[in-house]
Amino acid sequence: MRQLLLLFIAISIVGCKKETEKPKDYVTLSGKITNMKSDSLIVLNQNSFKKTIKVNPDGTFSDTLKVEPGLYIFHDGNESSRIFLKNGYDIKLTLDTNEFDETLNYTGEGSENSNYLAQHSLLQEKLFDNLDDVDETNLDSTFENVKTKLSEFYNSNKDIDTMITNSLKKDLDPMMNSYKGYFADKIAFKKEFPKGAPSPTFVGYENYKGGTTSLADLKGKYVYVDVWATWCGPCKVEIPSLKKVEHEYEGKNIQFVSISVDDARRSGGGSLDVAKEKWRAMIAEKELGGIQLFSDNNWNSDFVKNYKINGIPRFILIDPNGNIVDADAPRPSSDKLIELFNEQGI
Repeated sequence: MRQLLLLFIAISIVGCKKETEKPKDYVTLSGKITNMKSDSLIVLNQNSFKKTIKVNPDGTFSDTLKVEPGLYIFHDGNESSRIFLKNGYDIKLTLDTNEFDETLNYTGEGSENSNYLAQHSLLQEKLFDNLDDVDETNLDSTFENVKTKLSEFYNSNKDIDTMITNSLKKDLDPMMNSYKGYFADKIAFKKEFPKGAPSPTFVGYENYKGGTTSLADLKGKYVYVDVWATWCGPCKVEIPSLKKVEHEYEGKNIQFVSISVDDARRSGGGSLDVAKEKWRAMIAEKELGGIQLFSDNNWNSDFVKNYKINGIPRFILIDPNGNIVDADAPRPSSDKLIELFNEQGI
């Protein structure tokens, strides 16, 4: 009887404990970041949720978040990725920001969903980054093949939360149409500005160091042109990479030219003089190298219009004879830029 009584008490205690325990109404998110780019992480979604998480000097962090289940974005100050959060999860994240997507990994309760999203990002990158040879003859078949591979991935793991897979499937056709349109535009653009054709020119642009500079002054060297503005966020993101490339190619047969399209309305509040002062101030503040020029008529400059530039940053590579190498060249942050330089023997 005593043994039965003790067993009954033990069962009762366990039973009471289970009845009083409540599921966590928050997510625990922790981890470690190698080569951290910022002292904080930002987690947000499209529904106005935003949480800033402090990152310690050794790259570790830990915090709790009360969330609605769904897809979120976390940003480390340089790059971002999607993560799936749900109250009750206990997720540990590790990454090396020097190889962001390749090293991103999750462990803990609920980690399988976010690892699935990380794998999806790598697959997308692999599929869309290998389309350099796509042309009008194989555009349709190439994108059908990409769509098939993505669809297979979406159906590859039945244990993934359906909120994720349903969202990815819903976005598939709009995403494919967007990418296909982008590559169709690139194909048409390359036909209009083929390699070896004479490049549009600029004449008498104001030089930050004094005087004026024309494209003809740079004949005999390759010219890598960066069209930018002080108000352009993506332009400023490329500055560290551009400075690095300029340093690596110092003394070689190439000139780096940055052309500002700052104007009175957007940059100077109605004054071109103010716009120019902002341009000069940023060059000094960021210690920009290369040849820094101010376009003669911002967006309406002949060089800008003739190259059909309607968005910045835009990069162009011109050969020593003033002919087009690539009218829509890779950004400084892309490994493909160095590949292009190597192809030219720079």
